[in-house]
Amino acid sequence: MKKLFLITMMLVLPTLMISCATTGELEKVQAEQKMIDAKADQALKDAQAAKAAADAAQVKADETSARADSAIKAAEEREKAAMEKEKAAVEKEKIAEEKAKKADAAFQKSMKK
Repeated sequence: MKKLFLITMMLVLPTLMISCATTGELEKVQAEQKMIDAKADQALKDAQAAKAAADAAQVKADETSARADSAIKAAEEREKAAMEKEKAAVEKEKIAEEKAKKADAAFQKSMKK
């Protein structure tokens, strides 16, 4: 029995000594954990800042898009107005040509008499 106890102690004691961590090792692990937590917090802050910047850029892009759409609409309206003015000018030119032809015809008729 004594031999069995000695053999058991020879196996159990070194196992217990190997598996126990020292205070220095625990402090080192805690310091590493704090460093990892700090890095994770900084990464979270950086991600939040990046999201805020992306959101602001999206708002600016939306505003720019709205202004561009407005400018396109205004340009289309100006083009439409210009086309209407051109159409009216062509119509006036046709009327003027017809009046000139009538006046020329009346002049030619009066010259024949």
